[in-house]
Amino acid sequence: MSESTAVRTAGAPAGWLPGVGTISYGGDYNPEQWPEEVWVEDVALMREAGVNLVSVGIFSWARLEPTEGVFDFEWLDRLFDLLHSAGIRVDLGTPTAAPPAWFYATYPDSRVVTRDGVVLGHGSRGMVSPSSPDYRRACARITRALGERYGSHPALALWHVHNEYGAPVSDSYDEHSVRAFRTWLQARHGSLDALNAAWGTAFWGQTYGEWDHIGAPATSASVVNPAQRLDFARFTSDALLACFTAERDILHELSPGVPVTTNFMATSCPSMDLWRWAREVDIVTNDHYLTAAEVRNHVTLALDADLTRSLAGGKPWILMEHSTSGVNWQPRNVAKRRGEMARNALSHLGRGADGILFFQWRASRSGAEKFHSSMLPHAGTSSRVWKEVVELGGTLADLAELRGSQVHADVAILWDWESFWAQDLEWRPSVDHSHRERIVAFYDQLWRDDVTADLVHPEADLSGYRLVLAPASYLLTDAAAANLTSYTAAGGTLAVSCFSGLVDENDAVRAGGLVAALHDVLGVRVDELLPLREGDSMTLAGGRFEGAAADVWAEDLVVTTADVVATYVDGPAEGEAAITRNVHGEGAAWYTSTRLTGASLTTFLDGAYADAGIVPDRTLPDEVEVVRRRSVDGSTEFTVVLNHGTEDVVVPGAGQVLVGDEVDGEVFVRAGGSAVARADVAAGSVITEA
Repeated sequence: MSESTAVRTAGAPAGWLPGVGTISYGGDYNPEQWPEEVWVEDVALMREAGVNLVSVGIFSWARLEPTEGVFDFEWLDRLFDLLHSAGIRVDLGTPTAAPPAWFYATYPDSRVVTRDGVVLGHGSRGMVSPSSPDYRRACARITRALGERYGSHPALALWHVHNEYGAPVSDSYDEHSVRAFRTWLQARHGSLDALNAAWGTAFWGQTYGEWDHIGAPATSASVVNPAQRLDFARFTSDALLACFTAERDILHELSPGVPVTTNFMATSCPSMDLWRWAREVDIVTNDHYLTAAEVRNHVTLALDADLTRSLAGGKPWILMEHSTSGVNWQPRNVAKRRGEMARNALSHLGRGADGILFFQWRASRSGAEKFHSSMLPHAGTSSRVWKEVVELGGTLADLAELRGSQVHADVAILWDWESFWAQDLEWRPSVDHSHRERIVAFYDQLWRDDVTADLVHPEADLSGYRLVLAPASYLLTDAAAANLTSYTAAGGTLAVSCFSGLVDENDAVRAGGLVAALHDVLGVRVDELLPLREGDSMTLAGGRFEGAAADVWAEDLVVTTADVVATYVDGPAEGEAAITRNVHGEGAAWYTSTRLTGASLTTFLDGAYADAGIVPDRTLPDEVEVVRRRSVDGSTEFTVVLNHGTEDVVVPGAGQVLVGDEVDGEVFVRAGGSAVARADVAAGSVITEA
């Protein structure tokens, strides 16, 4: 190990990439698409751009193992040596998301079968049954070969297993999966009597007398048993996770000390319970792509980043993929404008990422993603995108001291994939009531208020939060309901939105009726669900809610111990309670039985803020994003300011302005611009404009 490498290693946070002491910057590199003379040019340009980490080998199975059991590593050896000589570290992928043509030809029964019974063919990516023993055996073979050859290579910083598990498909209804599902069910339920009780099979005469009679919940004449669908979603997540842990364990054995990860898609690939997955990776990484159709997509970007940080338990994480400009797979692939790429990157950085990577380094000339943006575009180094890539590399190098600092939040938003799976099944009261919409609506208000939030599982420790929000908790286990109740009794503030606490872990309505799980803490019962017709709305009355608007949903509440804060002026629950507040122990719980938006949601959260002792900051324009990180010892605070608006803004900032304009001790941030502040917690601040 060189002296410089030893110094970098000593400075890296525990559990971080070995030999890396700065913000990681780079992206996916696919050199097999190019002649080797291009590699030399690529590495020279990487150095110019400040790239220090690249992901390689992710889709290289066909070249690494051209025929079954026969390997070709010489080209990858040369690539490793070239990158190492340039000081660029390697995130080495196991290529198990892209089995070669020979695999599909040899093991046709491993192909994915859709819920409608369609067998998917070769020619895409990630299209193999995770329960296929032949697939798992082939994955272990290529992973072991890579681990034996590169496990101790000095350029290796990280192992990258597979790629975006669950994309483009996750569940498979092939025979391997059906057999594995039965085994999984036996482990979960223990007996057929327990399974029949959990699934409520007395309804529609679905009772099972033999395990072999249970299949995957394929498309049927009508709606399939929702508890069976929910269990199959759980099984699918576990089947994919078993594929990951098998490869991870091989790499831990052969490459000790090098962390192993896989790239999540935290909010865009909902088929995995990432709370369980996060416990199995050494470092949490995530891919995020803006949805061009969303007007405020910078807000959902921030949500995704906060969720990823939460999955990492507050520890630093890596943005493994995002785009320099437009993507290629949306209906309208809108290009990013000047400054947007930097804002996207710095939003992730501000919310805890210590690595900023893209897909991909050089734009592909062929294949399905040839119109996807890249760090080195088709237009080359004269392009706007390339110039911004180089600028961003310099900015991240200047911000190396942020590495290892953490984000602290006083607010938690409940997030549970199992609840989302259940709520998204058929035959719910209204197609207009979406868990995703409710969470984004609540999060958007926090974002406008400069209130940072973690995303947490309903059974997690909530004691460190002043305020817990439950915008969409359709399914709550007994443990989760007890957790929320005890949190409030101990002095916490809880705010719950409609259609929460309806069912248990088997998607069954509890004895005691609707919202029975939260009756004590909310001080209300729900007598009837009252969804509205499309386009209908209602008006509320009462104090700050006088004249407030609501839509989509109402509930007929029976108030037991709560205080009524607002009532319905009209609609199906006219004259009845709409919003309540209940004192429970040392804390308070707010409940809205309708969908609040805009100013009415702001008013609802203001009440919860007041109980929690949280003061929202609404001094800056709505399109200015502010997020903070603090050093582990608490002595230094870093503030990231991103101006997503079309008007220049002045942001308060005491101390010296290193880059940009100072106006009476404040920093000027141009429209579309970014700024990063460093402040001694006991003194002033230093602002660096990006």
